[in-house]
Amino acid sequence: MRFSVVTINYNNCAGLRSTMESVVSQTCTDYEYIVIDGGSADGSLDVIREYEDKLAYWVSEKDRGIYHAMNKGVARAHGDYCIFMNSGDCFYDSTVLERIARCGLNEDIIVGKVIMADSEKPISPPPSRDISLYHFYSGAIPHQGAFTRTRLLKSNPYDETLHICSDWKFFLQAIIMDNCSVKFVDELTARYDMGGVSSTNPEKMRAEKEEVLRELFPPRVLADYRWMKQSECLTQTLTPELRINYAIDKLLYGLGRWLLKVRKRGGCRDTATDGTGGGCRDTATDGTGGESCRKE
Repeated sequence: MRFSVVTINYNNCAGLRSTMESVVSQTCTDYEYIVIDGGSADGSLDVIREYEDKLAYWVSEKDRGIYHAMNKGVARAHGDYCIFMNSGDCFYDSTVLERIARCGLNEDIIVGKVIMADSEKPISPPPSRDISLYHFYSGAIPHQGAFTRTRLLKSNPYDETLHICSDWKFFLQAIIMDNCSVKFVDELTARYDMGGVSSTNPEKMRAEKEEVLRELFPPRVLADYRWMKQSECLTQTLTPELRINYAIDKLLYGLGRWLLKVRKRGGCRDTATDGTGGGCRDTATDGTGGESCRKE
């Protein structure tokens, strides 16, 4: 089987109906559909039962949160690739699975384009060059657009101690730490529900990302991360559009690095002019990872 589509839901009856309709209307039939409900009491079960004959598996029971529910869905998945289309999110149209299947499924992760539900604006656009850590602290890979090998999700389940960014952590570990292969395809995949928990609680999301970064990277790497993040936040205040499109931020960051190199060549020399061997030290003593120019 080519695809496993997983939907998790809790008391989002209207969103669940839209999501399920977008799944069962797919023209590609080489998929299984799994629904994990957290024990809803708002009519969601009636919606699930309407589509029951289209489901490979469904359950409605209390769980420990979003990522516990997603892990439960993965445990039931049998497709080569798994994608999460949680309640409120929808496939872009009925041909998504068919179009993705034609893209050549060879990589560990295939990522399509995701747009906001109420517009045609993309979220987290693909990087302009090979993906690196910069892409993750500038944005994310939206799980609504990501087709991930099911075996990867089974062997590296979502961290259930996190409430918002465990999928971000998964992609960070899989792509950056484990060097899993990834391909970005020019195919519209999903419409993103802006009412989700990650959209409505940005402060908690940032706090969780910081927690993950402290877990995975040494302090001196994080010092660069914070410096870059400050640069990003500064440029994003110029226009709301930069919250989605980071091209200008990347340009300014590149310009900033070039200016630092020019400054270093012109102002910092390894050997003092008095011949004592004193001069400038490249690393500041405050642990920030910034540059410090001191005379000795």
